[in-house]
Amino acid sequence: MTNPNLQKLNHYGSGSYLASDVTVLLDIVAKDAVTDVPVTQKEALIQSGQRHYSDMLTLEQAPTAMHEQLYKQALDQGTDRTATDIANLAYTLSRIFQQTVNVEHPLVLVSLVRAGLPIGVLLQRALSDNGNSDNENSDADSSYALPSVHFGISIIRDRGLDAVALQMILEFYPNSPIVFVDGWTGKGAIYQELARSLEPFSDSSHPHFENIFHQGKDVIPLLTLADPAGVAWLAASEDDWLIPSGLLNSTVSGLISRSLYTEPQLGLHRSVFYDNLSDKDHSLALVDRIDATRRTIATPLLGLPTFALPRYQTSDLIDKIAVDYNITNRNRIKPTIAEATRAILRRDPERILLAASDHPDTLLLRHLCEDRDITISILGDKIRPYQAITLIKQRS
Repeated sequence: MTNPNLQKLNHYGSGSYLASDVTVLLDIVAKDAVTDVPVTQKEALIQSGQRHYSDMLTLEQAPTAMHEQLYKQALDQGTDRTATDIANLAYTLSRIFQQTVNVEHPLVLVSLVRAGLPIGVLLQRALSDNGNSDNENSDADSSYALPSVHFGISIIRDRGLDAVALQMILEFYPNSPIVFVDGWTGKGAIYQELARSLEPFSDSSHPHFENIFHQGKDVIPLLTLADPAGVAWLAASEDDWLIPSGLLNSTVSGLISRSLYTEPQLGLHRSVFYDNLSDKDHSLALVDRIDATRRTIATPLLGLPTFALPRYQTSDLIDKIAVDYNITNRNRIKPTIAEATRAILRRDPERILLAASDHPDTLLLRHLCEDRDITISILGDKIRPYQAITLIKQRS
């Protein structure tokens, strides 16, 4: 008998990824159905409290030739590290879940749209890879194949995880553990949003308690490639580094826009599919390249540590920056290379704080600042472990 939930899930697409890579649980709407709000107007509306950022969208433009070139340099520079990190994450997941998941009850990867999507796709491919390596000297004991499925769903600051999408997943996989996937952490705001969204499941009598809190009653199962904020349950590192997928927007995330909020009674959160940018799309090329590199890794795999509770290791630093720059709204502070870059592309920045003036990982940021005449301040150890922080302009 065909499961009606499966039929429902098959209705949803995968963006520009392969159907086997991910099912994206978003309501895709036409671009002409969305008001294109200029960045400066959007910033004023957000900061005045008149509109929430998830109620409007600045439609994405194609990256410039220089932006494309710097992305390609970042991919050249970061492919090996990303591939190794993905292999170590997959190996760690396999060690944790190999006794509790199977084909009927697979591990459910739930990527947070959009930054989590490329990482989730890479993990899904790694866990689905029975060979795991093209290296003839690969250790058979290092295999990390694990039954898994992968979904992408929306999470919005102040409004939470898309409850409709999560419920669909829980109905279809009622006996599977869920791991949430994001690209990186900045201040830890999305972790906090995720924790608030999952609080209703934290009662051990809840029918889906084990789906979420399989690592312990207070453990939010968030996985990231990089975790400078120190909030993830599992991460490949705590470094702020030039993650290739952090330098572009939809063109490395399945051509999917940032999500737009929908009231739960009206359905899934919404998104625009940027089919007009298909000739600039790197989504598949990025994961194909990193996945191919992962298969050739010859170094021994590492079992990574997990953390039951967040450490919030940069909270004091963020507090000091807020005081130093007279910032009352912490949402104006965008730390990490990836968040700082995206803030320049999507928001109205006041200045950029860098740890060093010539670090190769901040080349694109410095180019964007020069192009847009944005002030740069070099602060050294005062902002580490972050390499970069964007401060958004105050708008009345």
